[in-house]
Amino acid sequence: MQDRVRFVVEADGGSRGNPGPAGYGAVVLDPATGETLAERAEYIGVATNNVAEYKGLIAGLKAARELSPDAVVQVRMDSKLVVEQMSGRWKIKHPDMKPLAAEAAKILPRAQVTYEWIPRERNKHADRLANEAMDAGKRGEQWEPSASSAALDTSAARALAAPPDGPPGDAAKGAAAVRAALATASGTSATAPARAEAGADTLFAEHDATAAGRIPAPAPGPAQAPSATPGWGPDMGTPATFVLLRHGETALTPQKRFSGSGGTDPELSEAGRRQASAVAEALAARGTVQTIVSSPLRRCRETAQAVADRLGLTVTVEEGLREVDFGAWEGLTFAEVRERFPDDLQAWLDSPKAAPTGGGESFTAATRRISATRDRLLAAHAGRTVLLVTHVTPVKILVRLALGAPPEALFKMELSAASLSAVAYYADGNASVRLLNDTSHLR
Repeated sequence: MQDRVRFVVEADGGSRGNPGPAGYGAVVLDPATGETLAERAEYIGVATNNVAEYKGLIAGLKAARELSPDAVVQVRMDSKLVVEQMSGRWKIKHPDMKPLAAEAAKILPRAQVTYEWIPRERNKHADRLANEAMDAGKRGEQWEPSASSAALDTSAARALAAPPDGPPGDAAKGAAAVRAALATASGTSATAPARAEAGADTLFAEHDATAAGRIPAPAPGPAQAPSATPGWGPDMGTPATFVLLRHGETALTPQKRFSGSGGTDPELSEAGRRQASAVAEALAARGTVQTIVSSPLRRCRETAQAVADRLGLTVTVEEGLREVDFGAWEGLTFAEVRERFPDDLQAWLDSPKAAPTGGGESFTAATRRISATRDRLLAAHAGRTVLLVTHVTPVKILVRLALGAPPEALFKMELSAASLSAVAYYADGNASVRLLNDTSHLR
């Protein structure tokens, strides 16, 4: 199945009465970006929940086939019955289900379709489409795409992995191919419209020298991002995607104070808790995070738990995601450090091998630690979307290594509290930075 387009189909159906007025919804998504490629919904009159669910599955598979008949499709539904029956693990006994299951099975070859059960809270897009269809039926109408709000806040939910314009190993090429085909069919240019860039807000990092771009990035340590030969090459399958979430604000954040792993371990402020709640809603709307891993520091664990509670997941603590230890500079502003430790600060600014006063961690040492953590997590979560809740330094190092950028690239990066970034890692060693410092969910 090399080089085939890959889609995710999410489908649902409902009946207000079971049996009663019923409708279905289905959406086709790009698995790498979360981009909506097609939506389907219909009011089907009086029917049961199961009939409506099967109708949604059929509509979603047909929509995927229309986009690309050779596509490899992962179907995700919150109906255990449909998933188990279509996977061949449960027998189909009900006479109303047999013809629907047979119809669904004929739409695409069996080898191209897999089925996965997901909790209802992760199937909100299709669920809302089904409810929009039933609402339309109640008014004596049929669902119209132009009136739909089922995609929720797509600027926040779908921006986590905006597709690049064709880097090596681009997992978004399926969506690009679909957009090109649709544009060609309509007689328009095949070039996809440029996405609106997520605006970065102006909050500074807790160690404000880094945020201001005055600190050189760490020199490459022994553990580097895996090397890869440029070029498209074969389809490497679904990448492991790290969604990188910087924790919410603490009391030290607006004061622009150094806050690493050697200080007081502050909790989230009230503003930070609101930020954590907002990012949890944005990630729930997207619905692609499968695992949550957090730095051991309190501000990250609190941010991670807010997301986990919203997504129905648990949090795993990873020591390697902790912030740099800033030694004697913990809790001080950049100006205070410059006044008290001018020579040490200058040495630190001149070389990533220099450690902060009092035995803190150098950026070179941090790069080795974070690289090793990255490799460990990639081995454990191949092909999955993992939320890493961490700090300014780990996020910047991961992004820099993914880009293969020189150390001075850190000068150009800004990371706000509760911001989202994303990096996809492929089986051939390529990495693609999909997002940096998205704060759209906070506005």
